Amino acid sequence: MPNEAGCVTQKVLRHQIAGLPCSRYEVRLIHAERHFAYPGVRHWTAAQLVDPATVRFLRIRNGQGYDVYFRPYAADHHAGYILLDLDRPCPGILSRLRAQEHAPSVLVQTSPGHCQTWIRVSREPLPPWLATAITKRLAQLYAADPASTDWRHLGRLAGFTNRKPQRRQPNGMPPWVKLLYACPCLAAGGTALIDGVVADLPPAAAVPLHRMDRIPQTVLDSTTIQNCYQDFLSQWRIRRRYASPDWSIVDQWVARELLQSGMLPAAVAAVLRHASPGFPRRHGDPEDYLARTIRYAARQMHASPFPPRTFPHT
Repeated sequence: MPNEAGCVTQKVLRHQIAGLPCSRYEVRLIHAERHFAYPGVRHWTAAQLVDPATVRFLRIRNGQGYDVYFRPYAADHHAGYILLDLDRPCPGILSRLRAQEHAPSVLVQTSPGHCQTWIRVSREPLPPWLATAITKRLAQLYAADPASTDWRHLGRLAGFTNRKPQRRQPNGMPPWVKLLYACPCLAAGGTALIDGVVADLPPAAAVPLHRMDRIPQTVLDSTTIQNCYQDFLSQWRIRRRYASPDWSIVDQWVARELLQSGMLPAAVAAVLRHASPGFPRRHGDPEDYLARTIRYAARQMHASPFPPRTFPHT
C-alpha cells in the first residue's frame, strides 16, 4: 500500500511541476549540515519526477538530511523561468507581482517567512548572461536575495522538508516546503524586462578584454577572435554569395549567433571589433555602432530563437 505521506508529496509535486512546464528538470540533493552533494545530477522528465519510485527515493534522502533542489533545465541555456529567493517576510507578494505584470508561475514557502517564486519571462531558452541580468533586475525590484541571482540557481521542491539547521521550528522539527500557488503562465511584462536589459547594455568599450570571455576552455586571443568570425563567413559562404557583402548586416548575424551560444555581450563586441572586415570602416563612433549592433541582435534573438539562414541582397 502506498505511503500516505508519499502520496501527499507526489500530489504537491504534480501541481508544482504543472506550473513550470518544461521538457526536463535538473534535480540536486545537498546535505544541509555537511554541505556536500549526493552523487550525480539528475535530469528527469515530469513523468519521471513524479513517479512513485522517484518520490520514495527523494523522501528517503530528505529524511537523511538532504535538501531537495531543482530547476527547469535547458542544457547550457536558461529555460526562461526566473527564480527569486524572497529571503524575508513578503506579505502580499502575489498581488504585487501581478500588479507589476510579473505574475508568477509558482510561489513556494520554503520556511515560515521565506518564499521563492518562479516567473516565466520567455517561452524560448535564454542565454545565461541575459537570464542573470533579468534576475538581478527583478531581485532589486522585489528585495530578493542578491546572492541567488545566478542563472543556474536552484529552487526547492515542495512536499519535502527544509533541513537547514537555522530553519528549525521551536519544536526542533524541520519545516515543510509548502506550495502556495501554481498556475502556468507567461508574465505579461516578460518582453519588457528583456528589452529593458538589452537596452541597458553598457558600451562595448566599458568592459576590459580580459573580463569578456565566456567561451569554455578558450583564451580570447586575436587568433581565436579571427577564427570565430571567419568560421561564420565560411559556414554561410558569404564571400561566394556576395561580391560586396554588407558587413553591418553580417555583423548582426554573427552577433546573434554568439549571443545565442551564451557569449557575453562585451566578448561579442571584441569579436566584431577585431575581426569584422575593414572595421571600423566608415563608422564615426565605432563603439556606439557595436553597442547598437549587439542590442539589435539580442532583440532579434528573443523575437525568433532560430538563427537566420537566408541573406538579404546588398
